[in-house]
Amino acid sequence: MFDPGNAVLYMKVGTHAEEDLASIIARKKREIEDAGLAMWGYGGNTCHPASMVQPFAREHARAGRPIILAMQPMNSKHFAEPLRAEEFSGDGTSWKPVPEDINVLGSRYALCLKTLDQVDTTLYLAGTRVAIGPSKGKVGSSYVRGRVDKACLEIAGQTGDPTGLVRIKLVAELVEPFAVFLRS
Repeated sequence: MFDPGNAVLYMKVGTHAEEDLASIIARKKREIEDAGLAMWGYGGNTCHPASMVQPFAREHARAGRPIILAMQPMNSKHFAEPLRAEEFSGDGTSWKPVPEDINVLGSRYALCLKTLDQVDTTLYLAGTRVAIGPSKGKVGSSYVRGRVDKACLEIAGQTGDPTGLVRIKLVAELVEPFAVFLRS
């Protein structure tokens, strides 16, 4: 999964829109069972759907590599209103209704997941590089600091300073269109 050359979208996760992580995980697993996919809501511009996630994911998908979402739990204080997204768009122009079996709450964007698994593994952030955007090539552990809590990364290697390890508790595989815009 974290082999050199593979695509990893790294994200810190926790309480979101007044819902704890355990409840979000249970809901997203039901969505995958019922609708065939889930939409994992998020915000911020470091993983903008159209300029970052989609081109990153499409490049790796064309090469036959899965796009893995690796999630590190954290203490979160995201208590935005749990307003359900009613529509989604891959390009920000053409909108479709969010399927009835999918609930995305309090988010501007969402990642499209075809799987969601609880794991107990590590990701060597110091062995990753930012894969797209103005920080392309920057070491992942240097990029993900402070308020930066997500990144489109490529695995470069797995050896070196053990302080660059982060605990991953959830992994998912992204599915086309990989990331979408949301609106209520």
